[in-house]
Amino acid sequence: MAISGLVITFNEEKNIGKCIDALFEVCDEVIIVDSLSTDNTVKIAEEKGAKVISQKFLGDGPQRTHGLPFCKNDWILNLDADEFLDKDAKEFILKGKYLEGNYDAFSFRVKNFLADELIDFSGWYPDHKVRFFNKKTAKPSEAKVHQKIETTNEKKVAVHILHYGWESFEQIIAKKNQYSTWHAQQLFDQGKRVGAMKPVINGLIAFIRCYFFKKGIFNGIDGITIALIQGFFSHMKYAKLLKLQRQEKLLKR
Repeated sequence: MAISGLVITFNEEKNIGKCIDALFEVCDEVIIVDSLSTDNTVKIAEEKGAKVISQKFLGDGPQRTHGLPFCKNDWILNLDADEFLDKDAKEFILKGKYLEGNYDAFSFRVKNFLADELIDFSGWYPDHKVRFFNKKTAKPSEAKVHQKIETTNEKKVAVHILHYGWESFEQIIAKKNQYSTWHAQQLFDQGKRVGAMKPVINGLIAFIRCYFFKKGIFNGIDGITIALIQGFFSHMKYAKLLKLQRQEKLLKR
C-alpha cells in the first residue's frame, strides 16, 4: 500500500531535511503544510522533493486536516518535523503489518529526548501518539492544541517514534508555556470555567504524580526538574484560563 507523509511546519529548517529523508524511506510522497515560515524551511522541503502547501496556522488539528486533500494515498504517516520512525516502526510499516486486521489507526510509543538523552520517567514514556492512520475513516480532531486522531478502530502497537523536541530545559519551558496559552484559550472557547484554586491544586497533583508515581524521584535533578515543569504547565494552563474568565467578567460589566 502506498503511504503519504504529512508534516506541519513553522521555521523548521534545522529538522525538515532529515524529516523528509526519513519519511521517503516508507512513503512515496511527502506533503508539507507550512505556516508561512520565515527561514529556509520551504526551500529545503522543495529541494528534498516534498510538495509544500502554504497556510496560515489554523491550529494543530485544523492545520493537519487542511493537508489531507493534498495527500493522494489513503494511509497517512503524520509526523512532526522533529519526529522520526524507530527501526521497529519502519519494519511495522514496510512489512505491511498494519494491513493485518481491520484497523484504521495505529498508536505508536514515543521516546522523548532532551538533546540526546532519553527521558523515560515522569510520565514521558511510554507516551502514545496516533501518527499513522487511514484518512477514509480516521482524521485529526479540530482541537487547536494537542489534537488527537478521531478513529473508529485504533490499535496500540509496541513500536516507536523518536521525538527530538528539545535541546535544553529552557526550550521545554518555552514550549510548555506556549501550549498552556493555547490550551487555556481552547478550554475557554469550549465554555470551561474553573475556580480560583484550580491552578494550584492541579499543578501540585501533576508534580506529585510525575515525581512520586511516574519514577521522577529515581532520576535525580532531571527527575525533579521534569516533574516541576509538568506541574508548571498544569498550573499555568488554568491560571491563564482564570485570567480569561476575569477579562470576560470585566467586559460584561
